[in-house]
Amino acid sequence: MCKKFCLITVGFLLQLNVFSQTLEYPKWQEGVLELHHISTGRGDAAFYIFPDGTTMLVDVGDTSETHPRTLSDRNVPLLPNRTKSAPEWIVEYIKQFHPNNRQKQLDYALITHYHDDHFGEVDSTRMYDKKGGYQLTGITTVGTTLPIKIVLDRGYNFPVDFKDAKIQQKINEHDSYKMIPTLKNYWKFIEYQKNTNGLEHQVLQAGVKDQIVLNYFPKKYPNFLVRNIAVNGMVWTGEGDNNYKLYTQDEYVGENSLSTCIKISYGKFDYFTGGDINGVDGLGETDFNRVESHIAPVVGPVDVATLNHHGNRDSQNKFYVRTIRPRVWIGQTWSSDHPDNNVLRRLLSDELYPGERDVFATAMLASNISVIGGMIDKYKSKEGHIVVRVYDNGDRYEVYVLNEKSENREVKQKFGPYESR
Repeated sequence: MCKKFCLITVGFLLQLNVFSQTLEYPKWQEGVLELHHISTGRGDAAFYIFPDGTTMLVDVGDTSETHPRTLSDRNVPLLPNRTKSAPEWIVEYIKQFHPNNRQKQLDYALITHYHDDHFGEVDSTRMYDKKGGYQLTGITTVGTTLPIKIVLDRGYNFPVDFKDAKIQQKINEHDSYKMIPTLKNYWKFIEYQKNTNGLEHQVLQAGVKDQIVLNYFPKKYPNFLVRNIAVNGMVWTGEGDNNYKLYTQDEYVGENSLSTCIKISYGKFDYFTGGDINGVDGLGETDFNRVESHIAPVVGPVDVATLNHHGNRDSQNKFYVRTIRPRVWIGQTWSSDHPDNNVLRRLLSDELYPGERDVFATAMLASNISVIGGMIDKYKSKEGHIVVRVYDNGDRYEVYVLNEKSENREVKQKFGPYESR
């Protein structure tokens, strides 16, 4: 009896050991593309490692703790805990997963647009960098702690000139989230880092494929490409590096529609992320004059896509969903607005496109789960850092879910392998 029981116990322990080993997150190796979607509860942040070790950060959300909404039931709490700010946690995350054989730095940092949940927000609680004289929030915190070689954004002078005093005054009259003061602080950070640490600032150029490139071994991975799809309402035509404008000078439509959009391709694998662009009109119908509708044909089908505007009610129109039809959707979510029920219905609709699809969220409030109802079962994961690992020159990929409530970021779940299309 004892012998039989011992054998069963040993077998069970061996199974547990094997299970724990399979859930250990693998270290980055050359040839692997990693796309980390970081959950902080304070906005968007994504850390990419390209196949040759080139690194890139997209957005550093850092909504202010002084807003009632941030600390209310409609917002996810600061993750993993309150001992650090969101950008400080992002730095810790990057340090943990950064390629071991590379200097701890960022080759690129891209700011999709100038909202607090994407690049930070100054307030009375923010500390100042003693040398640079700027406040530490969002991207300025990350860039002060980790060297950044190139910062890209949408610029400041189109469709309106943000350095014009009259424009600043007009925007300030209706803005409780301090975009202009935060922009001024950001410009101060850029100038200081340019003069002291060699940081280079660039405006993203719509349509080009040679602005974000492999920095170390580009010839080893000729099938890797980052294509700039859109910025400031300028959209790639799909031919050469050409683009066309949706908006004219002085036609300011708000930040969301001006977001930068990029497509990353690695062999057969394709990934799209588009900041807070939208495609739905005020009545919830597809709007063919909005950015989603214009970019969908040139983006085409992809394997993985992030939800535009966190899955808010004005995003993921029917034409866009049907056209890009990813196998995996990733929602960078942190508010009770994310995702909208009708958006989720479109994502899951077999009428819009057939086949399986997996949905992941970086965070999901209890109120969202209650309202979403039965559709919540379609989610593979409702919380965590969502990491896509792409192998074999882009032929296959896996999705890891890491523990967003732990400073060690252990693996919670693993999905795949998926075959790239």
